Amino acid sequence: MPRLSSSTVVSLVVVAIALGGTLATALIWSGDVRPGPLDVVLPLAAAGGTLLRRRHPVAALVIVTAAVAAYYPFAAVDGPLVILPFVVLFSAADRGHLVAAITTGSVALLAFGLGETGGVRHVDDSMFLLITGWVVAAIAFGGVTRNRRAYLQEAERRAADAEHGREEEARRRAGEERLRIARELHDVLGHNISLINVQASAALHGLKKRPEDAEAALRTIKETSKETLRELRTTLGVLRQVDEDAPVAPADSLARLGELVAATGLTVRTELAGPLDGVPTEVDLAATRIIREALTNVSRHSGVSTATLTITNKSGHIVIRVEDDGPGASYTEGSGFGLRGMRERAAALGGTLEAGPRPEGGYRVLADLPLNGASRGKGTR
Repeated sequence: MPRLSSSTVVSLVVVAIALGGTLATALIWSGDVRPGPLDVVLPLAAAGGTLLRRRHPVAALVIVTAAVAAYYPFAAVDGPLVILPFVVLFSAADRGHLVAAITTGSVALLAFGLGETGGVRHVDDSMFLLITGWVVAAIAFGGVTRNRRAYLQEAERRAADAEHGREEEARRRAGEERLRIARELHDVLGHNISLINVQASAALHGLKKRPEDAEAALRTIKETSKETLRELRTTLGVLRQVDEDAPVAPADSLARLGELVAATGLTVRTELAGPLDGVPTEVDLAATRIIREALTNVSRHSGVSTATLTITNKSGHIVIRVEDDGPGASYTEGSGFGLRGMRERAAALGGTLEAGPRPEGGYRVLADLPLNGASRGKGTR
């Protein structure tokens, strides 16, 4: 058996009171007053119209108002049918038919007032004002409940939109973070595998003539491959959202510049100007990646084993300069993935990167990274 809603129960109770009281009054004979057909038909019509008030509020308003308006002048007995028009007036206003409710209420009051101007008056002025107040209150209360319901629905919609917006923002940030991790993985793998290739070539070349150099190259290959595997495992764990042990190797940093330079296998003359501690994390990471890529390019393309690295921290900028004396013929165009990645890193922080041959020979990579580029980069991604 289906359950009845609270509004339906209220409607049934109101109709039962009005219809039951009216019919009970009609069944009581008082002296010579005998109930006629209208004493039964009109209450039934008003009750049926009231039950239609939620699905057809305007039709219910017309039916109930007309039935009650005809009942009191023409019926033989008076019952409590007067409560039903107030119910349908409220329902019409609550359902958004405010104009119909106001029009019907105004016409009913006007007709009632004109009918009471004759020789016989059934209600006095105070009763007429009381009925008018009830009509106005029923319509106003219906409008208030409709406005409140609309306000709550709008608040729920805005809350749902805000929640949806937060979910979209979370997904967007997660996508950006995964893209950043993928870029980091590409750079690390590219750098380290290139370095392994260079050191393996050096080991093969000096295996018979200079075994000690071959041993050092193989040791570098071992350490670099171990670091590459560790970072690959850690990065894939983040992308797959799998819990793994924390990486034991520290992240690249300007504070460990000596380790970074030594891993390249080059003889690097390093010149530092200004402090390198307290650099924002994103700037620090971008600087070390650029240095690693630039020195890897020296190992792969320059044909020399020496380079010069200059790092300057001045006026809110980290300036990195990597130079070599080789011909640099195979990467003078600056269109490789490594150079493109360096430029993207610098641009993401609001900085610049220039790469090209030097007039005096060799190749130069010059990067300018603003220290406040971390916050600006976040806002532009």
